[in-house]
Amino acid sequence: MATTTISPSLLLLLLVLLVLSTFPAIIFTEAPPEIGGEWRLLKSSMGISAMHMQLLPGDKLLAFDRTDFGPSNLSLPGGHCRLDPSDLALTTDCTSHSVLLDLPTLSLRPLTILTDTWCSSGTLLPNASFFQSGGFNDGDHTIRLFASTTPFSDWTETSGYLSARRWYATNQLLPDGRVLILGGRRQFNYEFFPKDHSRPLTAFSFLEETRDGDAENNLYPFVHLLPDGTLFIFANTRAVILDLSVNGYPLRHLPAIPDAVPRNYPSSGSSVLLPLRPPAHSPEILICGGAQRGAFQAALNGSFWPAARTCGRIFPLEQDPTWAMEDMPGARVMGDMVLLPTGDVLVVNGAAAGTAGWELAREPVTAPLLYNPSGPAGNRFGFMNRSPIPRLYHSSAVLDTYGRVLVGGSNPHVCYNFTNVTFPTELSLEAFYPPYLNPLLDSLRPSVVAVWIGDGGGGSDKVVTPAVVGYGETVGVRFLVRERIAGGGVEVVVVAPAFATHSFAMNQRMVVLDGGRTEQVAPHVYELEVRAPPSPKVAPPGYYMMFVVHAGAPSRGVWVKIQRRDVVT
Repeated sequence: MATTTISPSLLLLLLVLLVLSTFPAIIFTEAPPEIGGEWRLLKSSMGISAMHMQLLPGDKLLAFDRTDFGPSNLSLPGGHCRLDPSDLALTTDCTSHSVLLDLPTLSLRPLTILTDTWCSSGTLLPNASFFQSGGFNDGDHTIRLFASTTPFSDWTETSGYLSARRWYATNQLLPDGRVLILGGRRQFNYEFFPKDHSRPLTAFSFLEETRDGDAENNLYPFVHLLPDGTLFIFANTRAVILDLSVNGYPLRHLPAIPDAVPRNYPSSGSSVLLPLRPPAHSPEILICGGAQRGAFQAALNGSFWPAARTCGRIFPLEQDPTWAMEDMPGARVMGDMVLLPTGDVLVVNGAAAGTAGWELAREPVTAPLLYNPSGPAGNRFGFMNRSPIPRLYHSSAVLDTYGRVLVGGSNPHVCYNFTNVTFPTELSLEAFYPPYLNPLLDSLRPSVVAVWIGDGGGGSDKVVTPAVVGYGETVGVRFLVRERIAGGGVEVVVVAPAFATHSFAMNQRMVVLDGGRTEQVAPHVYELEVRAPPSPKVAPPGYYMMFVVHAGAPSRGVWVKIQRRDVVT
């Protein structure tokens, strides 16, 4: 391989990278802009407040709110109106409650939802359609589909499809392409999409056991698919491992989180499955933040208790799993945790006091935290630059292919309210640019120019993304980089686009691909071969963002579709 002469400016840049990787948790009162990330306003108004968000293939952002609180700030096209006699706020509504945003152009298209999506759940299906389930009132038994690859598509809805009321439920895509729909308010059971007519409902007593009488604290349970095909399910302070083949009986009860802080809605902490790395793909769960037990009732009475600042990590498949606890630099409730292509976790949004719910939080936390899972214990968190916009109840955050974190929503009021309130309804969409998007790193940033399937040097077998990749197949990647660091690490990762609402990103997942040596094939041009995930238990079928990460700087993501070769979706 040709050697590279390192310029003085690159040496300085490498020193900055070394500091960032060695001391990721340096705490600043105000983080220096060169290492603290950057906020940019993408849309001053989307017309709706983004209670729910999902990134779609083709770099579209789907966002929606609820239909039962009166008009939004965006009219439906063509003078169309929605008629809903069961909606007490506005039975004839000519405004939109869902939008589709094209990220490259920032053009916005209003969509029509007929039934109430308040506190619902969602999953991107293997065929690129977005599946959406439940909600409130006329939407609680409804499913909705949005065909993301069909031009000018709109929502299609099927009322009465669900076997139980799904309000504050959680969805999880399974290895066979089905969707698990679990829990909801006073629902101690689960079901599937497509519907299993032989077993429309399965009782799951764990959800009843973890329900607090005064505040529930087990809604939107945290669900993560583990690489052995079982499920990690966390509710309130407790966790179990569930095998869906044994009809609702947990395989194992894990230790309760030791600080006894409730983590699920309304004591909304957040949870993430940390990156799965070959060859073992050992799963580790991180849970952070939340509200003290009793905080909900206290806030109703006008007393806003400090939120939790603790986090817990656990390897759920170990023989004797235990929680490793650590502290965030500050308290946070209603924070969103977003996996970044580097394997770090961004913690964004939320408040330092109170709990989730209408008007029940105070002290907005506008400075994100960057968490390095591989850093030394006690030194994993670092403050990022602050956003000028508080994001409280009903805010959301998702990763996009640019490597940005899109942040929207915040409406702590029953209806849209912009005046004479402490925290007005927020209609804007921001993008947070993590430190790896600093222009100083552009010389190290890869640019993916080709992806192909099979062994060899990527000639006529190059394909345009989204590439269709089979489990365990060899995937070739060609990329450009202006200044390659001799011996500098190169990783290829795939990240599943998540559905974000109420501080939990459903189906969020990152898999590091097993790879070999990177070879230079032309000036500034490199190739490497990696192996696709070995099974749908490690990476459920569907669409992923693929990033090449060189020396801590990720490329722009390209879309790939991972599926079994004997299955056509």
